[in-house]
Amino acid sequence: MGIPGSFPQAGRRLRSLFSPRSVAGQVFLLQLALVVLLVAVALVALVLQDRRQATAEARDRSLAVAAAFANSPGIVNAMTSPHPTAVLQPLAERARKVSGVDYIVMLSPYGFRWTHPDPKVIGKHVTTSYDQALTGEPYQTTFDSSLGRAVDSTVAVFDDKGAVAGLVTVGVTVERVSSTVNHQLPVLLGSSGIALLLAAGGSALVSGRLRRQTHGLGPVEMTRVYEHHDAVLHAVREGVVIIGGNGQVLLANDEARRLLDLPEDVEQHRVGDLGLSPAMSSLLVSGRTATDEVYQAGDRLLAVNLRPVGREGRPQGSVATLRDTTELRALAGRADLARGRLQLLYEASVRIGTTLDVFRTAQELAEVAVPRFADFVTVELLEPVLSGEEPNGASNEMRRIAAAGIRDDQPLYPVGRLIRFVADNPVASTVAGGRPVLVPDLAASDGWRSQDPERTRRVLDYGIHSLLSVPLQARGVVLGLAEFWRSEHGPFEQDDLTSAEELAARAAVCIDNARRYTREHTTAVTLQRSLLPGKLPEQSALEVGHRYLPAQAGVGGDWFDVIPLPGARAALVVGDVVGHGLHAAATMGRLRTAVHTFSALDLPPTEILGLLDDLVTRVDQDAGAEGESEAITGATCLYAIYDPVSGSCVLASAGHPGPALVSTDGSVSFPEIPVSPPLGVGGAMPVESAELQLPEGSRLVLYTDGLVEDRTRDIDTGLGLLRDTLEAADPGDSPEDTCQAVIDALLPARPVDDAALLVALTRRLEREQVEDWEVPDDPAAVPGIRAEVTRKLDHWGLGGISFATELIVSELVTNAIRYGAAPIRLRLLRDRKSLVCEVTDGSSTSPHLRRATLTDEGGRGLFLVSQFSRRWGTRYMDRGKIIWTEQAIDEREDDSATSQETLLDLWSDTEL
Repeated sequence: MGIPGSFPQAGRRLRSLFSPRSVAGQVFLLQLALVVLLVAVALVALVLQDRRQATAEARDRSLAVAAAFANSPGIVNAMTSPHPTAVLQPLAERARKVSGVDYIVMLSPYGFRWTHPDPKVIGKHVTTSYDQALTGEPYQTTFDSSLGRAVDSTVAVFDDKGAVAGLVTVGVTVERVSSTVNHQLPVLLGSSGIALLLAAGGSALVSGRLRRQTHGLGPVEMTRVYEHHDAVLHAVREGVVIIGGNGQVLLANDEARRLLDLPEDVEQHRVGDLGLSPAMSSLLVSGRTATDEVYQAGDRLLAVNLRPVGREGRPQGSVATLRDTTELRALAGRADLARGRLQLLYEASVRIGTTLDVFRTAQELAEVAVPRFADFVTVELLEPVLSGEEPNGASNEMRRIAAAGIRDDQPLYPVGRLIRFVADNPVASTVAGGRPVLVPDLAASDGWRSQDPERTRRVLDYGIHSLLSVPLQARGVVLGLAEFWRSEHGPFEQDDLTSAEELAARAAVCIDNARRYTREHTTAVTLQRSLLPGKLPEQSALEVGHRYLPAQAGVGGDWFDVIPLPGARAALVVGDVVGHGLHAAATMGRLRTAVHTFSALDLPPTEILGLLDDLVTRVDQDAGAEGESEAITGATCLYAIYDPVSGSCVLASAGHPGPALVSTDGSVSFPEIPVSPPLGVGGAMPVESAELQLPEGSRLVLYTDGLVEDRTRDIDTGLGLLRDTLEAADPGDSPEDTCQAVIDALLPARPVDDAALLVALTRRLEREQVEDWEVPDDPAAVPGIRAEVTRKLDHWGLGGISFATELIVSELVTNAIRYGAAPIRLRLLRDRKSLVCEVTDGSSTSPHLRRATLTDEGGRGLFLVSQFSRRWGTRYMDRGKIIWTEQAIDEREDDSATSQETLLDLWSDTEL
């Protein structure tokens, strides 16, 4: 309790401890005085008691001896004998010595002494009155003798006739029987000394304990400390109440009296008698530990701390401190409200705008405000916002796109409803002016009820009573509005406007971002759709099904294509450009265009991929030279050419996954295809190809890596799942059905990467649809070949194009004989809508189309071929080339008219 540094030095303190003024000295002197006083009082009491007891004992002894002597046998005879003294004197002396009395005197009835300790006074008359003894009553008297205080008892002796024979007088001094003090005084003094020693030892112990507890403080210092503590106790702004173990208040400071409205004499009352609340009274007498527990005391809220006081687990009372938290509670309530609003805004910043979807963002706004801020929330947006466009002006028509509430049976307009706000509706001013509108009592708002009287009546009957409408605006443009409704909460207040506007502002920015993303995404998707094949071209080699799924993040660079090739063949292409967005889509379009261009040259897959690699390399170099950061590097491509005549399929890959092959028996395999580096990184590496022989009815499945691989699934797992899905497919399913089954099994609803899929069902041309001739290296064989062709066309029912076909065959075969090399072959292919004529020779010279001059004798053959065919071209092989033409077999024009007009066009009037 004391602070050593705040008092005199240690020497002065040590001297004060042993001075008479010290607490220990004062206690010892007090104890010494008390012991002396007690000894004196005990001694006086002992003396007085001894005197009183000695007098009584002397009376009793003298009377007993007198009575005993008077009633002893033969006493009457001795008194009535002629010489009583002679008989009685010896007896009296012996009895006196034995009984310890001072004298035994026997008298005659007339008062003459028969016996006496002093023989000189025997026979003398006694002057003392003893008339009472003569009546038979013992007579006692107390008197002061020369030996001190004495007691005399006289008893009469009666004969047989009742006459007094004599008297017996026995006297004894009080001093003779007063021996108690002599025996007890040493004991008393010894006990007093021992008590004094014990008191001194106790004083030493007490003084030592006091020195330890007071840290050596003297009375003056202790008085000062007490005064200070008392002043502090009553000056603090915290109530202090000390309660004894019996529930009685031992101390209460001024603040406690004020807080609890205690009476002045509170220390004389028990806690239960102070008129406190039952909860407060129960706490104060409970003896338990309490920390900052809040209790009501009148119109105050008190924070109570309670600590039990006691030793060895036996409570002897409690100390309670009280703190007025009424104002703090009000501040805490406001702080809790502010903290709740901040928490709401924090959750809004985390939960609103998790996706770039307008509808999802609006739903997140509705969900984050329920039930903390409102019981129901609805969100309406202008129609242009939903399609990604920016509103071109204020409109009273909005579509409800999101709703949330504490219950699902609310009677508000459903999601998807187009709402036209009437002019009287306060919400209309929200849209028009971009200002929030607070309607604390919907029942009192005639304008709101005029919107839809029947529905608003149901809304009021449901219990919705308050509305807060806030515009959703970004960059100064109103996109829509958010409406907050309350039914369980209290009505909206002005303070709620800030929170609602903050929520709406955050949501509006996210909705605007989603709107702009929607617009850009729509633009990108439109671009990508325009770059992808809309409807695959018709061809007879394959029946194709296809799917393309853009990634959740937007459009990507995956593409597919089916390109008809001469000779009823078809090319299957699947490619992938790394990345997403407009750059990837534009790059994909460039590569797809390049593939179409290179395919028109009728080159093998290896050469086409080599040309693509050179193209990508040049584009990347140009982009680097211009400082552009985005390049094409990372594109992959798989190119396959299928020939329905032979059933062969030649494939080449530039960094792209190989295809899956579903045999006619339903088994699935992944053929080994040589994989070259991706486009743009191949450099001098040659592109290799593989050739597969595909039976009719087998399925070739081409795909991009987005189908079989994602962040949660490696490519091996994806390929295994693809195998299982293809094996489980019905062999009779169409390629479109197979595509759908694969997409359902391998891709989620919103894939993280775009995916392209092609499923091609192989077909074969019938043997009847193909005719092949070996042509001799002799111009004379040309007429015979023309005749064979005419007969075959008549057999196929194509006589209407026989003239043009004869002309084409004659020209191509003649050129092969004249300018080519053996072997020379002619092949006709009859497709569903076309007739293909192919002339093969062993040379690599390429014919060129030109217009002949007036003096030229030749040079008009290829011109005629181009005029009579839909298209023509040259395809090179490992050895030699093929010159081919394609005619439409549905054009049934007259041979004569066609031939005349065409032939006449070759010469001018001057030449004719």
